[in-house]
Amino acid sequence: ERLQREADEQRRREEEEARVIAEREENERLERERIEQEKQEQLELKDRERREDELNELRHILDENHSAVTAWESECRDKAKWERYMRCDGSPDPSVQPEINSFISLWREDSETQIQQVLENCALALQLTNELDFLLSEGPDPSVAQQYRETLLCLQSLIHCKLNQATEELLKSASSHSDIETGNMQTVVQDENITLCLWANLNKNPRFKGFRFEEVGLGFELPKPLAVIDVAVRILHTRYDHLSHHSEREQLQRRRSMMEAVLTPPIESIAAVQDENMEGEGEGESSMPVEEDSRSVGSDSRKRSAVSVISAKEGRKNSSVKSLEEGESQMEEITTALEADQNGSDSSPAEPVIDSADVHIVDLQQFTPLGGVFYFDVFHLPPQSHIVKGWEMRELLETGLQVFPYSTEQSRAQSSTSVRLDEHSSTVASLPVGVTVALPDSILFLEDPHVARWDPIGQHWRADCISEASYDAETRSISFKMNAFYAFTLLQESYTNMPFQSWELRPLGQDSALFTITGALIEVSITVKGKQCMLHMEERKNLDHLLGKWMSPSDLQKAMRRAGINIFVNEYSDKYVSINPKDPLIEHTVYEQMALMSSAVAFSWSCWNTQCGQEHLVLQACEQLEARPVAEEAWSLYLLGAQRNQHLKMKEHEDSFSPELAEGSEFHSTFLHMLRQDMSTEGQARVRQSHYLYTDTVQRLLCATRVLTYS
Repeated sequence: ERLQREADEQRRREEEEARVIAEREENERLERERIEQEKQEQLELKDRERREDELNELRHILDENHSAVTAWESECRDKAKWERYMRCDGSPDPSVQPEINSFISLWREDSETQIQQVLENCALALQLTNELDFLLSEGPDPSVAQQYRETLLCLQSLIHCKLNQATEELLKSASSHSDIETGNMQTVVQDENITLCLWANLNKNPRFKGFRFEEVGLGFELPKPLAVIDVAVRILHTRYDHLSHHSEREQLQRRRSMMEAVLTPPIESIAAVQDENMEGEGEGESSMPVEEDSRSVGSDSRKRSAVSVISAKEGRKNSSVKSLEEGESQMEEITTALEADQNGSDSSPAEPVIDSADVHIVDLQQFTPLGGVFYFDVFHLPPQSHIVKGWEMRELLETGLQVFPYSTEQSRAQSSTSVRLDEHSSTVASLPVGVTVALPDSILFLEDPHVARWDPIGQHWRADCISEASYDAETRSISFKMNAFYAFTLLQESYTNMPFQSWELRPLGQDSALFTITGALIEVSITVKGKQCMLHMEERKNLDHLLGKWMSPSDLQKAMRRAGINIFVNEYSDKYVSINPKDPLIEHTVYEQMALMSSAVAFSWSCWNTQCGQEHLVLQACEQLEARPVAEEAWSLYLLGAQRNQHLKMKEHEDSFSPELAEGSEFHSTFLHMLRQDMSTEGQARVRQSHYLYTDTVQRLLCATRVLTYS
């Protein structure tokens, strides 16, 4: 019994000690939480007190830079106009309608058909089309833009017409330039813009299979019936593309009309809404300001700094952010519904956004034509000259270059490559013609190329009537067969190098930085120095015309896209790429501030950016004043949002995400001030001295790639 009492007392003492310890630990925990809460409230109060000043300062800096860039661009435009006016090389100014009209009229009436002179005239016309493209990119008044487009189309049509006339002239003298070995005429004429391969069937050998123009890597195969008649085959490779813009414009108009049809309610719905508004007028009136607010935020976001939007968000307690998200969500639902309607299946990032009633039409948002256009034609061979008693005699026809009537209509109706005769005609139906094309040296194909043919009636690139396509990686050539003679092009998926695996922006000195993106297939680096950019890649083969050349951001984007190296996105890109969606206003604001700090601060991607939702961004940053790679331990994580930015205590490679604030850090309303709090005097001086053109160039690259969303 005594032992039992001692055991009970011991147990009670232990329980009491455990209770006291637990109570003390609980009190300590509550005290820590109270202290943390007080500290948090103090930091939040401090952030609120200086919020307006920080936003005003950032807005002032951005407005100053924007005004300076706008003034510089205006000055450059005025200077370019003056230099164009003072140019005395005999070329017309395409922006002056009388000049360009006179040029077009005189060239149209010019009877010169010698190929070299025609190529020179075409080169001049192509320069004028490039000038018109540049003028259109500046966003002129609608009436002026329409005038430019009409002139552009007229020049493009005239260039092709003149090339046809030169082709006819070459074919008229085919017999006098026949090859001794083959008995046929084959010739290649080329300059920097055009390669013209011409073959005339003079020998009519039934055993003829095809011919390859070795010097340019182009070849063709003919079916036997064509090998025994008077025909000529032309492969005209233009390194420019005067066809795709017709399809792009038509697809854009179709996409807009589809969206308008979905967004515009039917008459019955409008009447029903009006009846409901009559019954509940007060409720309807209260909802109108929210809709107008959402529309104004969406429409103005591209025209004004996102800082003002963030400032407005605080006053409305995030209401505009929510309404913007709802608007974006509604548009995504509409697009998804459209795609499901058109495709009869669940939508996915790779679904086309055009009307897919005809699945063979190439979506030019999903695919990019590369290397120009190959016009593959068959013509009637013009009458050849004969020598009679010392006189050269030739039958003259006024019909011009005549296209041989190959059975294109039947080819559209069937895709079989079998050879047969039409029941009602002796015309051969759907006989395949073969083509071999060496890939242009100036293009980097990241995957095996696709082939599309041009439909002149529908004004589209199409993927049907093409069969037996095979790619030889060793010779970099593609061979295929078509059911008729068509213009064709080579395609590559526009976003084959996305989503990005990682990215980094690090300074190289004052007004200089290196922007590196590791894509799904290749890594691309762009050096920025002032207002110029230079591309670097490990893959240098055949890209000497692009790598190591200083260009403006816009010129670099165009050159990279033409070379098959696309890291840039547009408003439709998210339909084809798996993305990490973020609030576009917050994202744009972060890019603005990253550009301001990029002379002294390095930035990099974070795997935690995908874990923090649409309203927040996570990235790594650190001060970097030397032009060398950033040490791994130097990086710090930052959590960015519309209302608050904070330096995180955690590091990139930890197992779980924690929003805990770094020791000694504070909340800030802008990323700019968040970074400034820990920067050295030298780093802050370098940021203050950043040139507005450099800042604008970095911002353009960040906004064009949207690495925070597409990584």
